[in-house]
Amino acid sequence: MTDSATHETSKRRNEMNFDETHAFIDRIRSRIAEVVVGQEVVVERLLIALFTGGHVLLQGVPGLAKTLLVSAMAKSVHLEFSRIQFTVDLLPSDIVGSEILDQKSNDFRVHQGPIFTNLLLADEINRAAPKVQSALLEAMQEHKVTIGNETFALPAPFLVIATQNPVEQSGTFELPEAQLDRFMLCHRLTYPTPEEEREVLMRNARLGIRREGSGAVARTEFDVLEHSPVGTGGDLIAAMEAVQDIHVSETFADHVVEIVNQTRQDDRLDFGCSPRAGIALIKSARARALIQGRHYVVPDDLFALAEDVMLHRIRLNYEALADGLTGTDVLQQIMAGVGRKVAGRNGQTV
Repeated sequence: MTDSATHETSKRRNEMNFDETHAFIDRIRSRIAEVVVGQEVVVERLLIALFTGGHVLLQGVPGLAKTLLVSAMAKSVHLEFSRIQFTVDLLPSDIVGSEILDQKSNDFRVHQGPIFTNLLLADEINRAAPKVQSALLEAMQEHKVTIGNETFALPAPFLVIATQNPVEQSGTFELPEAQLDRFMLCHRLTYPTPEEEREVLMRNARLGIRREGSGAVARTEFDVLEHSPVGTGGDLIAAMEAVQDIHVSETFADHVVEIVNQTRQDDRLDFGCSPRAGIALIKSARARALIQGRHYVVPDDLFALAEDVMLHRIRLNYEALADGLTGTDVLQQIMAGVGRKVAGRNGQTV
């Protein structure tokens, strides 16, 4: 076989793998849509994190189906799922585990905590004391925990989806900037549209009841979750590999560097984004391109993801706050300025 024929064969094989991966992604989205109405952007962000090994912080008021969404995703890909409700009296050992004295053998044995899972929902992470937050964030960074004198690797993949309620601040501990930086994406959930909310109400009205022994309980959306996965661990690995094959041009990388640097030089900000933000932008843009069926990233990926990747990594100074500015205002102005500069340089928009 000639080099040209070998290249064509390899190209066709890659195209087939790409199509199969994209079909796998469509199946996940369809399965989640069976129980969660709308929230397509959130589903996309969770898939981005799953395919790139990042972590997600969701900000939103209670009742927006965050737990249902994560549970549906875990079941779709046959991943283990745990949920921890963070409270002020939670201890690090409640998350990572501890050593327990076996009274029969008089030896200590390790009891692994709920962090040993694939998808961990850390509900209301800002309600736990800083010591507990720190224990979780260390595990997120290192993908391993130490219990007693022994170190344990966490399962792969390991994805933390943490939530914060942006309204109720009483009795909470705000995450410091260094710990916020560990989250690849911070997405702000909004209320569903009136049409979506109507569909939520109608679906809920059709749930009915579930008989249990001599009694019955009202069914919830969790009762209708399909337990058969729509993909395997192999499909997930193939998707993670496909992300690595998505092309990133040098021009796109230059745009990322320019925007990140603009946040450091803006006199309305106390500090700008770290290099980790640039890495997260490239990773998430590649995953978004895969999800949308492209082999390459485009400027639209940068604009779509900038707020979720960068906004939690910048902080306004006192003067900007006094002028009534928000982080979103400043970031949008930076993005618009870079867009105009590149448009003038290339004769086209970013």
